[in-house]
Amino acid sequence: MLTETSDYDELYRNFRWQVPEHFNIATAACDRHADGSGRLALTFIDENGGVRKVSFDEMQAWSRRYANVLTEDGLKRGDRVGVFLSQSVELPVAHLAAFRAGLVSVPLFTLFGEEALAFRLANSNAKAVVTDEGGYAKLKAIRDRLPALQHIYMIGTGDVSTVSFWDAIEGASEEFETVATRADDPAIIIYTSGTTGNPKGALHAHRVLLGHLPNVEMAHDFFPKPDDVMWTPADWAWIGGLFDALFPAWYHGVPMVGYRAKKFDSVEAMQLMADHKVRNVFLPPTALKLMRQANVSHPGVRLRSIFTGGESLGGELLDWVRNTFGVEAHEIYGQTECNLVVGNNVKLFPILPGSMGKATPGFDVRIVDETGRELPNGTTGIIGVRAPNPCMMLEYWGNPEATAKKYAGGFLLTGDLGRRDDDGYFWYMSREDDVITSAGYRIGPAEIEDTLIRHPAVAMAAVVGVPDPIRTESVKAWIVLRPGFAGSDALARDIQDFVKVKLAAHEYPRLVQFADSLPMTATGKVLRRELRALG
Repeated sequence: MLTETSDYDELYRNFRWQVPEHFNIATAACDRHADGSGRLALTFIDENGGVRKVSFDEMQAWSRRYANVLTEDGLKRGDRVGVFLSQSVELPVAHLAAFRAGLVSVPLFTLFGEEALAFRLANSNAKAVVTDEGGYAKLKAIRDRLPALQHIYMIGTGDVSTVSFWDAIEGASEEFETVATRADDPAIIIYTSGTTGNPKGALHAHRVLLGHLPNVEMAHDFFPKPDDVMWTPADWAWIGGLFDALFPAWYHGVPMVGYRAKKFDSVEAMQLMADHKVRNVFLPPTALKLMRQANVSHPGVRLRSIFTGGESLGGELLDWVRNTFGVEAHEIYGQTECNLVVGNNVKLFPILPGSMGKATPGFDVRIVDETGRELPNGTTGIIGVRAPNPCMMLEYWGNPEATAKKYAGGFLLTGDLGRRDDDGYFWYMSREDDVITSAGYRIGPAEIEDTLIRHPAVAMAAVVGVPDPIRTESVKAWIVLRPGFAGSDALARDIQDFVKVKLAAHEYPRLVQFADSLPMTATGKVLRRELRALG
């Protein structure tokens, strides 16, 4: 834990990583607090407003039982388990069970369509999946494309090819000896979008939880403190939901509030924070913008810390947060491959609107060129993080070429361009590539383009991000149609719906523009920068 201080330089200078040889996330984030006292782990609110309280004791018992289910069904150390669920009681049970058994969990976003889901399950060779009725409807359509998938555990009603998740748990033994994993042993694969080819799976070790703690503790104003309660609307399928909120909170024994609305509602969010005495939140910038737009407030909301990241807030939004909640929004920066490397705490140094903050204690962050050579302060270059680091991925799953390209000169290259000033503040400039930042999601154009050209009317497609006042960027598709098709609003909507079903609801192009041709290089590559310039 960080020692509370007002001296950033001293905090950064004196920090030392303490990573034990053996470490397991399930032991660290659950068992340490499962002492038989019924200590609260989770308050879960369902879609109907029903409230369910879950203790660390229950989480321990259920995840031990489910670890027995998985191993008795033939899964062996290192095998992958897909977790195709939103915020729920069952989601952490599944992850903790996988960690206990030395398996590798694969979080999957419930808004994924069939193609996005099929790629991730096939690429990871997942042998088992935990899902609910909505997820199973998508799995059924692609099951014949997943020869490695042997077991589907259902929450709700399935069919003869599935196993009831809770029935299996109830029939299993509570006795399970957690595997003595090393800190560097694989724990989880989190897929991230790129600009070329399919998404890449960032394989993280158990130590990734320890790697997240310094920034979480700093940006949450020296978390934890008495009576802290954590909540985030961010889905627990992403690194942000899992490792910026859920597991760091549980590492420190802090209760988590779980509730995943189908659509973020500002008034509902305020009421939830008041009702459940939430003190610590991870609110993505898009959520804060929507709240400001709705001009919401609630006298019962008593936040101690606000953690946010994914895009810059700007001075006006920072002022609104301060005036509405009475605390500062502490921006952070990171990415799936190496998260939470830069952040803010107003008690350590002034917050400068537009800045990402300063390097997190334990992280050596520099501005470098493509060879990993450090550049002078004030110079724009690639934001690099010195390797190794507990928060850093082991590799891109099954992709040694992409892994090798991610590193140079002893640094992990984030692919983000920025600069560092003489006072140690980092300033984000742009992506080095064509990744789109929309509502906190990083979206790669290649996967969307590949889906678009499967539509019978589409001959060619290019996808770019265009400015959006709420989402930072919206996905825009430029489309060349096949002979016999004419551009229309109806066709545009049909193409959008096609992407929603095949890929993901958060990745569909909100804007569609038909064109006679696309700007290309001499070698036939689309010039996305020219399309971005057209708006």
